[in-house]
Amino acid sequence: METRSGFVGIAGAPNVGKSTLLNRLLGEEIAIVSPRPQTTWRVVRGILTRPEGQAVFVDTPGIHRVRDHLGRNMVKQARRAISESDLLFWLVDCRLSPAEDREQFSALPPRLPVFLVINKIDRIDRSGLLPLIEEYAAFGLFREIVPVSALTGENLDRLLELLWRYLPPGRPLFPPDQISDQPERDLVREFIREKVFQLTRQEIPYSSAVRIDEFREGGGGEKIYVGATVFVERPSQKGILIGKKGAMIKKIGTAARARMEGLLGRPVFLELKVKTREGWRRKRTSLKEFGLE
Repeated sequence: METRSGFVGIAGAPNVGKSTLLNRLLGEEIAIVSPRPQTTWRVVRGILTRPEGQAVFVDTPGIHRVRDHLGRNMVKQARRAISESDLLFWLVDCRLSPAEDREQFSALPPRLPVFLVINKIDRIDRSGLLPLIEEYAAFGLFREIVPVSALTGENLDRLLELLWRYLPPGRPLFPPDQISDQPERDLVREFIREKVFQLTRQEIPYSSAVRIDEFREGGGGEKIYVGATVFVERPSQKGILIGKKGAMIKKIGTAARARMEGLLGRPVFLELKVKTREGWRRKRTSLKEFGLE
């Protein structure tokens, strides 16, 4: 049987479920998720190998109006990933009007096969689904329109069935047992940031960045040692992130360590520090240091 392989971009506005879809398709939680918009700040690639071939999914930051260097770099990463894809999944939230997405479709490159993936169908009355599909179909931009629930996995088998029809013929690009090309150091950094997003409030998640200072195996390779620093923009944010008697940063560390151990399959010793760096989101040097450019 002829196999197919290629890159499948996963794009759309913030908070439409792109990272949740990637994790569900892979059966592994390699992309960080939270209820907050703009959780994904950098491209994450996940690899699915099946008898039909190999799909390299590229989860991208949400396309949005930029306000600083970080936002500009996020959108730049997303547009580059889209342009390099063999097939594009453009996600929308089924609870929003298609008129709200029309401006976003300007990011679609000509001649690239695009699936419109209508996500979160577990949250609506299904009687409105067919009219919604017809309204999107009237745009004339999509090869396929597939309603799904990334959260429950509903209709993802149909999405994958169609995917193999559109990817170009080719041999696998990665070994069959590999699920991501992201370095473990990068994944660990993102897991820490995920827990900051999930466990803190107000401006703290968007004002925080993580730098991995140490990543090494212990004697015999049985344990991994991780030292990391979480940076915030103001001293008041530092106090909130640390918490009373260190309770918050300890909670973040415990949750992040469990996430790391689940993926790496080994015990992890994690040491977290918190420092202040004013205006880091507006400084390209800081973005490079934190792996965001």
